[in-house]
Amino acid sequence: MLNQDQQIFEQIKKAKDILITFGKIRNGDAVASALGLYLFLKKLNKNVEVIAEEFQNNEVLSFLPGFNDVKTKIEDLRKFTITLDTSNAKVSQVKYKTEDNTLNFIISVKDGNFSKDDINSHYNDFKYDLIITLDTPDLESLGNIYDDNTDLFHQVPVINIDHHPENEEFGHINLINLTAVATAEMVFSLLDSAYPNYIDEDIATCLLAGIIAETRSFKINNIRPQTLSNSAQLVSLGARREDIVNKLYRSRPLKTLKIWGRALSRLQSSLGGGLVWTAITHLDFIKTGSHESDLNEIIDELILTMPKVKAIAIFYETIKNDKIVSSCLFYANKGLSALDILKEYGPSGVKHFAQITNSKPMQDFEREVISLVENKLKNLV
Repeated sequence: MLNQDQQIFEQIKKAKDILITFGKIRNGDAVASALGLYLFLKKLNKNVEVIAEEFQNNEVLSFLPGFNDVKTKIEDLRKFTITLDTSNAKVSQVKYKTEDNTLNFIISVKDGNFSKDDINSHYNDFKYDLIITLDTPDLESLGNIYDDNTDLFHQVPVINIDHHPENEEFGHINLINLTAVATAEMVFSLLDSAYPNYIDEDIATCLLAGIIAETRSFKINNIRPQTLSNSAQLVSLGARREDIVNKLYRSRPLKTLKIWGRALSRLQSSLGGGLVWTAITHLDFIKTGSHESDLNEIIDELILTMPKVKAIAIFYETIKNDKIVSSCLFYANKGLSALDILKEYGPSGVKHFAQITNSKPMQDFEREVISLVENKLKNLV
């Protein structure tokens, strides 16, 4: 009987066209893991694409090999074919034109005649014959990649690789390792067990970047000796550690520092410092030239500098369809669930990191959410 790793490689061996994807709310580990696996599968001569919703707003990771190959939506998933039986007629010319929301095919017949029975139509098979999801707790977390293509995920084999306990094991093969500190670490172990000679400098750099991003440069408490061993092995394989650390932690675009400054200058707290929050207006984004994706790193920095904080909230405004929309990024420390705390708002995300959106003015939204969180934290902590 094949073990789990063997089952995964058996599916990869059979597949010709592979989709790699990860959640709409994501971190560096998900992106780096996907790129490392993408580069590896290309070395196996597979047709492979990495697709994730709203991926263009991840500039801090743009130094990673393969980054510019990532797409934001699935295109040409299935082709619709119209078949014409020419047994009883010969065709001399075929034209088409569009008219009143119809597509008309004009066929010139040289000999014989066609009847309606000569015409058939059908959808071709899906573009992909294997899907690999990384660092994703459930299919809904994929956003439009899943919502717009649900048939694909129900009819094509899915390999689900993750290290988070909240993973719903939605795949046909579920590789879930709760002791691993990063999905990138799991991908490395998987590749190293079967194709160690295929791990080149670019693949090693991506996977090490995922480990460094998830461990915040090895500063979290639950790092295991195996993680350090895997990281050392990746460096020996050519992973560009200094480049990773410089890009992730030692250099920041001016626009990012500006938005950080505004966020930190408005920092508020309650519950003895157990709850911390701040707010960013849409004008702040315009004046600093920054994007909402720059806010994720603020949470990472606050986690590192305030390890005893229980929850962090960043409220911000964006403009969608010419209207101002209020949103909140919310982090909950271990032992707490961001999704449970914000359940009244229908949050999206994972257990410790969630996002909510509301049409109320941001100040009203902020007051309402903070009051709710304070009451819940008093009862939970």
